[in-house]
Amino acid sequence: MLVLVTGAQGQVGRELLQRAPPGFSVIGYGSGDLDISDRAQVREILARIKPQLLINAAAYTAVDKAESEVERAYGVNRDGVAHLALAAEELGIPLLHISTDYVFSGDSDSAYQPGDVTAPSGVYGLSKLAGEQQLQQHCSRHVILRTSWVFGAHGNNFVKTMLRLGRDRDELAVVADQRGCPTSAGSIADTLWALASIFQRDGALKWGLYHYSGAPACTWYDFADEIFSQALTQGLLEKRPSLKAITTTEYPTPAKRPAWSVLDCQALEHAHGLAPQSWTRELQQVLQQLRETAPHG
Repeated sequence: MLVLVTGAQGQVGRELLQRAPPGFSVIGYGSGDLDISDRAQVREILARIKPQLLINAAAYTAVDKAESEVERAYGVNRDGVAHLALAAEELGIPLLHISTDYVFSGDSDSAYQPGDVTAPSGVYGLSKLAGEQQLQQHCSRHVILRTSWVFGAHGNNFVKTMLRLGRDRDELAVVADQRGCPTSAGSIADTLWALASIFQRDGALKWGLYHYSGAPACTWYDFADEIFSQALTQGLLEKRPSLKAITTTEYPTPAKRPAWSVLDCQALEHAHGLAPQSWTRELQQVLQQLRETAPHG
C-alpha cells in the first residue's frame, strides 16, 4: 500500500518514515517538498502520486510564536488541512491527521473525551481546532488523533530542552501546576501505522475523532524529575540538577498553557484495540536513542 506522509521532517513525521511496517511503501514530504498551505501544489502532488492513504504530520507547532504569526499558523493548521481534505476526498484517499490537547480550555479536572466541548485559549489551539473542522467538513474518510506533550529523539521538545539545561545548570525551576500526558513521537507513529494496517486489511476503519497519549498523567515537574533520573542512569548527565517547583504565573509565556491536558483514550481502545503506552518506558527508549546518536569526543 502506497502511503504519503506530509510533515516528514518533524518529530512524528520522521518516526513515521522509520517505523513503517512491511507491506507499506512510504513517500515522505517535508515542508520544502510540499507546502500544504499551497492548494494547487497539494492537488498536483496528490493527483500525481496517487497514494492509497495520506498521513498528515505537517503542522505549525510553535505555540508562543503563533501569537504573533497568526496568519502563518492558520495557513498551515487550518488552510493546509482544508487543502489536503478537499484533494483527498476528490481522489478517494482516506486521511489520518494529528491534532492536539490545546483545543481544550484546560479548566477541567477529569480526562477530556473526544466529544467534550472545545475552547482553545491561544492561536495554536484555535488554528488546530479550525483544521479539525475543515477535515470533518470536507473528507468523509478520516481519523483525527489528538495527542499531547510530544517528545522524541528528533526536533525540539521538553526532553531535549531539559537535558541541555541540566548539563549547564545546578538548579532548574519547572512548572508544577499543569498536568498532562507525555507522549512519545514513536508511539504516535506506531498508533498511526496500526490504524493504517487495519485499513489495509479491512479496507475500512471506524472513522472519526480519537485521543491518544501516554500514561499516566503527570506534571511538567514530574516529567523533568523522571527525565533526570533516567538520564543519570543512562550516563547522559554527569550530575543531577536540583528541581524547584514553580507555578504557571511564575513562568509567563506569550501563549497561555492549559492547566489540564489529560486525554481520555478509551474510545480508540474500544474502536481499534489501541491502548496508551507507558511514557516512562518510551522515555527510556528515546534517551537510549539520544545516547547512541550523541557526538563522541
